[in-house]
Amino acid sequence: MKASTTALVVQPGEAAGASLTDGAFELLADGGAVSASRLTLAAGADGAPPHHHKLSHELFYVLDGTMLFRLGGTLTTVGKGGLVVIPPNLPHVFGAAEGQVADVVVVLSPGIERFGYFEQLAAISRGEAEFASLLPEQHRYDVHFEDIPDWRSASLR
Repeated sequence: MKASTTALVVQPGEAAGASLTDGAFELLADGGAVSASRLTLAAGADGAPPHHHKLSHELFYVLDGTMLFRLGGTLTTVGKGGLVVIPPNLPHVFGAAEGQVADVVVVLSPGIERFGYFEQLAAISRGEAEFASLLPEQHRYDVHFEDIPDWRSASLR
């Protein structure tokens, strides 16, 4: 693999975006060494469905508000300035904490071209598509869905 000799610079307002029912998504970098995005969530809103990545580490940096994560069987709250790094194959799910908004930068490394995934996820959140439409795309986007009902509960049943 040839190393890039060109820096990526994304100026404010240049990122592609997708609106969610309870937030917004900006794609800052898609594929290559990293995929990076910024996600804003309304108070108590869920992020992506429960999943794991087989290839990528996923990093979350909380810019503002408070996030709730289920990392495997552990629930943890992370506030402004907090960092979470999730290794491949660890089931996880996240969202804004109850009564809290969240603004977070998300980085996957290595990066995978995933903007199509986020567009589809946004359409699902707005009721324009069914969740089942993402199931055939799990390998393409390295987002492998997990069955974690009531993930915000302190104990998994």
